[in-house]
Amino acid sequence: MFGRKKTIQKQYIIISQDDRGVRQRNLTRQRLFTFSAIAVVILAAVFFFSADTLTNVLYKSKLAKVKQNYSMLSTTLEDLQSEVTAMTDNMESIEEKDKAIRTYADMPQIDQDIRKLGIGGVRLAENTSIKDGLTDRIRSLEMDVQTLSRKVKLELSSYSDIYSKVTEDVEMMRAIPSIRPIKGGYLNSTFGYRKAPINDKVRFHYGQDITINKGEDVLAPADGKIKEARYRGGYGKVIKIDHGYGYTTLFSHLSDYKVEKGQQVKRGEIIGTSGNTGRSTAPHLHYEVHHYGTPQNPLDYFFSGYLQ
Repeated sequence: MFGRKKTIQKQYIIISQDDRGVRQRNLTRQRLFTFSAIAVVILAAVFFFSADTLTNVLYKSKLAKVKQNYSMLSTTLEDLQSEVTAMTDNMESIEEKDKAIRTYADMPQIDQDIRKLGIGGVRLAENTSIKDGLTDRIRSLEMDVQTLSRKVKLELSSYSDIYSKVTEDVEMMRAIPSIRPIKGGYLNSTFGYRKAPINDKVRFHYGQDITINKGEDVLAPADGKIKEARYRGGYGKVIKIDHGYGYTTLFSHLSDYKVEKGQQVKRGEIIGTSGNTGRSTAPHLHYEVHHYGTPQNPLDYFFSGYLQ
């Protein structure tokens, strides 16, 4: 006969020591497994709790940093918008000055539709706030900058046109006879019909005679180039100046030349001396002004005052 087989149950002995002495605990495999499972669950709970806590800490840290960066960027955008607004106000002042200068220079005004070309969008300082999206705020600021850039380019082009016009006007003003060609003396035969002093025939007198002593300085009435400096029959010694822009002047009955053909002269520069050469009854200066070949009354070009 066979006997009943005994089941041998393994036991685990845990020995611990503390202040109360050495202790011995006997644990079966089942109990040890149970304790191990509980320990694993506790460790897992602790791990997940720690991970969640760490995640929250990192999230809050990043969120705080993002908010700080957002605040700094918002402040920067507001500062930039303030500068753009100030520049826009200055540009409006420049536009007003541009209009005034164009009026003074007798130039047409820039069409208002051209000035307003491309102007639009939202002014950030008036229609947005910090809580608005950064994308919209940046886009709004970009539109303002683009508008300001177009205005600046328009004004630069305008000032270039004004400069060219004023420069041209200055050059033309330098070319227009505008001062008395000789100091002193008094007016004699004037521009228009008169009786010639030599034969009493009525003829058109193309200039203005100024009675003056021989040897007085004769002045260039405007900038120009000497076209003639020679003896010309009844005119005697003659100087002719081409001033440009259609203006020429002629001086006759001179006693001497102080310039030569081809020489450039400036307004007020001495070009010769008064005399009595050619068909002349007494020392005087005969002075003519022509514009595109048409004789002009010289008195109309004595801008600095008339002779006594």
